[in-house]
Amino acid sequence: MRRICCVMTAALAACANEPLPPAQLPTASHYTPGPVIDQTAAAAGVHGGQVQAFVSGQDIPAQWWNLFKSPALDEMVRQALQNSPTLAQAAARLRQAEEDRNARAGATRYPQVDARLGANRINVEPQSLGAQNLPFSTPFNLFFASVGVSYNFDLFGANRHELQALQAEVDQQRYQLEAARLMLAGNVVTAAIREASLREQIAATEEIIALQQRRLAIVERLEQLGTAAQSDAVAQRLELAQSRAALPDLQRQLEQLRHRLAMYTGQAPGAAHLPQFHLSELQLPAQLPLSLPSQLARQRPDIRAAEALLQQAGERVGVATANLYPQLTLSADLGSLATHAGDLFGAGTAFYLLGASLSQPIFHGGELQARRRAAVASYEQAAAAYQEIVLQGLQDVADVLRALQADALTLQQRADAAAQARRQHDIASARFEAGGLSQYQLLDVERRLQATRLDQTRAVAARYADSAALLQALGGGWKQDQPGGSNSHGRPIREIE
Repeated sequence: MRRICCVMTAALAACANEPLPPAQLPTASHYTPGPVIDQTAAAAGVHGGQVQAFVSGQDIPAQWWNLFKSPALDEMVRQALQNSPTLAQAAARLRQAEEDRNARAGATRYPQVDARLGANRINVEPQSLGAQNLPFSTPFNLFFASVGVSYNFDLFGANRHELQALQAEVDQQRYQLEAARLMLAGNVVTAAIREASLREQIAATEEIIALQQRRLAIVERLEQLGTAAQSDAVAQRLELAQSRAALPDLQRQLEQLRHRLAMYTGQAPGAAHLPQFHLSELQLPAQLPLSLPSQLARQRPDIRAAEALLQQAGERVGVATANLYPQLTLSADLGSLATHAGDLFGAGTAFYLLGASLSQPIFHGGELQARRRAAVASYEQAAAAYQEIVLQGLQDVADVLRALQADALTLQQRADAAAQARRQHDIASARFEAGGLSQYQLLDVERRLQATRLDQTRAVAARYADSAALLQALGGGWKQDQPGGSNSHGRPIREIE
């Protein structure tokens, strides 16, 4: 039997010590297939049209939204971070994980000490003990008081791996909280930029509607005089109706955006006190940081959270492995035993018990091996999820970089179109004053000028929004971390015994 047990233990040890494959991370040196330009194009004479430079390795401030130089935006982000129910939930989950770890640490690192106090009524028949009489009368009372100590020796690291798994869960919840803060700040900034854009779009649309109403009045007067065809009036009414139809949707979007901002800051929409945002009050960051792709995994909290889950899955493999080996438990009890409560702790009533137990799993129907294989599969799943989220992070940065380049070129063309429209308007105004152009024609030129202003506003807002998206995609406020694949405690991503 001893030989069989030794063979089985050796086989289990050989199976259990198989190393786990590390997570495969991309080794790309660039975010995009082609090189990233050093700076974007500029749109001269346009607020928000200046050049933006990409600075490699520059740190992002912890309060990265300050780069937009808007006190109202800074205050709204502060309120959101302070009052958001979403962050309150994440913070509570972190505290729960910390207390779960503390509870497990207290249960495994130190001996368990318990005090017991009991009373029993006992009746024993002498014949059941093979005697005619007993030296004491029955039934009788038996009182006892004792202090027991027990300790489970962590011979093969099951408790250690369990604690490290719980610590990894704490890390994961901490990074989840950071990720929630980053997402909330990004949502507030993006919503504020969108609100500023909508306000300018609404103003431009209202001016276009006013111009079209004036044109329609001219056409209707000319129609009455017989110098304009009925189809001209119908076409003008159609154009006016289309412009009017666009206005309620823009206003709806603005109101819903304000409702969302109220929710972000922990306020009810009907009772929220929110500032108004305008693009003219926001500054476009002149410099945008750009870290190396290899550093992104150390900067984004969602990637760090996935890494913590990978660490936790690896520690679960360690627990399942340790359960294949012997378990040693020592126990001791010291107390007093008496037939009268008043005699407890008296002379001759003391007793003690010392015990030790050693258990080695031999046959559990393949349960323990299956549990370890399941833990290994869970680790492989976590490794794949970690790899996927790293790739997603690289894609996010690559997409925003290309968007920023396209935004700058788009704004450049929109600004050029607006400049041409203004020049056309100046020429038309001079001709109108000289009597060479009708008021109807001048109003049409003004309408086209307002339309180019509308397009330019959208292009400016896109630059602001994508600048915020890049800061968010890079992980918000970050500093250079230690190189290599270590987690927040400096441990390798995976080392399983």
